Amino acid sequence: MNNKFKYRISFVIACLLLNSIIPTKLWSQDLSDKIDSKEFDPATLMWYKEPAKIWEDALPVGNGRLGGMVFGGIEEEQICLNEDTYYSGGPYSTVVKGGHKVLPEIQKLLFEREPIKAHKLFSRNLLGYPIEQMKYQSLGALHLFYKKGQEYSNYKRWLDLSTGVAGVSYKIDGVTYTREVISSHVDQTIAIRLTSNKPGMLSFEAELRGMRNNAHSNYGTDYFWMDGENENELVLRGRSADYLGIDGQMLYEGRARFLNEGGKVSLDDSRLIVENADAVTIYYAAATNFVNYKDVSGDQAQRVQDYMKNVDNKQYKKVREEAIQDFQHLFKRVSMSFESTPSSYLPTNVRVDSIQNNPDAQMAALSYQFGRYLLISSSRVGTQPANLQGIWNYNPNPSWDSKYTTNINTQMNYWATESSNLSELHEPLFKMIEELKDEGSKVAKEHYGAKGWVFHQNTDLWRVAAPMDGAQWGTFTVGGAWLTTHMWERYLYSQDKTFLERAYPTMKGAVDFFMDFLVEHPNGKWLVTSPSNSPENPPAGPGYKYFYDEVVGYYFTTIVYGSTIDMQILKDLFSYYIQATEILGKDGYYANEVAKARERLVPSLVGKDGTLQEWTEDYGQMEKHHRHFSHMYGVYPGNVLSVKRTPELVAPLKKVMDLRGDESTGWSRAWKMGIWARLYDGERALRIYKGYLKDVCTKSLFALCSGSMQVDGSHGVTAGITEMLVQSHEGVIDILPALPKEWGTGKFDGICVRGGFQLKMVWKDKKVTDLEILSKAGILCKLEIEGKFKIMEGGQEVAFTTNKDGSLQFKTTKGKTYQLIKI
Repeated sequence: MNNKFKYRISFVIACLLLNSIIPTKLWSQDLSDKIDSKEFDPATLMWYKEPAKIWEDALPVGNGRLGGMVFGGIEEEQICLNEDTYYSGGPYSTVVKGGHKVLPEIQKLLFEREPIKAHKLFSRNLLGYPIEQMKYQSLGALHLFYKKGQEYSNYKRWLDLSTGVAGVSYKIDGVTYTREVISSHVDQTIAIRLTSNKPGMLSFEAELRGMRNNAHSNYGTDYFWMDGENENELVLRGRSADYLGIDGQMLYEGRARFLNEGGKVSLDDSRLIVENADAVTIYYAAATNFVNYKDVSGDQAQRVQDYMKNVDNKQYKKVREEAIQDFQHLFKRVSMSFESTPSSYLPTNVRVDSIQNNPDAQMAALSYQFGRYLLISSSRVGTQPANLQGIWNYNPNPSWDSKYTTNINTQMNYWATESSNLSELHEPLFKMIEELKDEGSKVAKEHYGAKGWVFHQNTDLWRVAAPMDGAQWGTFTVGGAWLTTHMWERYLYSQDKTFLERAYPTMKGAVDFFMDFLVEHPNGKWLVTSPSNSPENPPAGPGYKYFYDEVVGYYFTTIVYGSTIDMQILKDLFSYYIQATEILGKDGYYANEVAKARERLVPSLVGKDGTLQEWTEDYGQMEKHHRHFSHMYGVYPGNVLSVKRTPELVAPLKKVMDLRGDESTGWSRAWKMGIWARLYDGERALRIYKGYLKDVCTKSLFALCSGSMQVDGSHGVTAGITEMLVQSHEGVIDILPALPKEWGTGKFDGICVRGGFQLKMVWKDKKVTDLEILSKAGILCKLEIEGKFKIMEGGQEVAFTTNKDGSLQFKTTKGKTYQLIKI
């Protein structure tokens, strides 16, 4: 096997004069002035007084496929680059044929309380092979080197969430230098614009660098050398890592094109040198040979050439305008604002600290919009779904391989998609779910002897579906079932029957698997999943102890039968499927059988300690403050337990959350925000949010997990804030259900709720003053709101009825907007 892969950088120099010179004062300089005068919107602007020192604090740009992390340096600018299909390896399968033959013995051992024996049998027969999966990779970085040792002043860098533009501005010797970076979805390039407010003052050197895998010296990038095939481009070519015995079949190319206005350009070894230019525009494009999860026959070089054609003879002003217009088509669908305070205008990293002691409700609006920004930047129609790090990764060996972890993290990336009015950005996730059925059906047959399809706790670009990493994690069989609930949520928010027809086979395939896989509990009443686990928490019960695991070393086991989260997810899946059959008018007999099976799933149980049990057996907690609390899925994001429908379980649910505490990882705290909002405790949710900012959030507002950047927590915070302001999972639009006192005055426009409704709302002193409801589907609207109102549409009063629970309901017409007028 050849483990040497060659990468080439090509420099050829040219001085190009643009047909029309753009004024040297950059648009971003206007924003810099607004920061000085505090005339910016603190709900959409992140800004800082110093460059990023580490990658995690750089500012992200992305067009769904092509991402950059901008450091904003003075002596050296670094923009780390990614392309969403660049993974190690190539198409492969992890299915182990005939594994299902040992399944009855595993189930028998679990019922006999022999978990370690069951664990080892699972490891030897049902773990996929290879046991690990492929890694999301970095394409390297563009470096710009400036003169060292110069004194500078009035430094600012920023990310304008409302435009998708990252910028930098500072002064040296009375000259103001500005840079801005955009990842354009329209042109499929990253555009970088450098200017100064005096002509002839731009001088720098540039390199395009690849990334070598230091942990695996035979893998990753290898060599660089000169190639003179283009007149004004830096070119980087390479091949993906040969990892886990899977040939590195991914080829990639990245090109940076330099268009200078004035000045002199020359070449010195591996650096492009610009001297005394008036302005410089850099376009960066990249691609791989990836076609789909089974095919890598694409032409990466031709793709890059085609992307570069998008900006041929195109002025930067036009590139910028079109990129912003495209971005704002999505971003501007929702606005949110709370009361501003002096703290709201501080640099973002200072605001994160200041909010602990000073009011700054606008920080919540900024966090909300940052999550939306990340989704727009990392998940577009036609791209891959957002992975653990979105599309931003600098490490060839990233934490958890920066792939798709589906025992909560991937799902959390998309929790706010529908409510935050970005419905079409769900599409990459839906496509991945549909692709997972391919390997998932083979895993169902070979590993479990079952129909349908199954998927576990992780996958990568190649859509493998078997258990991986170890039995501690791999016995989570409901990862695919959980993912399909997102398809149902799309239907609930849109009322789109055409989409439900598309989703139906995927949902039914997941149901088919569990109708085969469920086994009878020894009590003869219940049906349980077996094997099972409650991610990623080891129970403390008979037979559970640390032991030597042949896959991962000295460790613990999580293997059980009938974990609570399994039961809750299946209750949701079966319920959603039954409703889908009724709406679509199909498979009624089978739906009845599914309904019977649902009735036999283990009910919610309360343990001897007064908490909701995490497992069918009343085991104790080996790790009492574990970051996962998976048995709370049924409260949020699921729809099995609630204050209204299961009031007898509220105390056990709250006790679980009290025992787990308010601390933990970024995504864990974001999840806690949503749960406490569903429990109508906005003050607790706010306290957790502030702790999230303080302890597990980077200066650039990314969430952290065990010190590593992840985007899931940032998305989860967006979803949690939504749950505090409006809920709709109970069949009623619940207005301000968990509003903390600090957010007593505010407004939003564009948030969506189930039933196909879109809201515009203003409130003051925690009371709604104005509410508009756009009906996009024309169905009955049920509303829970404090106060007395009349409902108007087109100048006419609309009749409504008041239900026993105090909620209002009225008929709507598709496309009409209804105003609630306080009386």
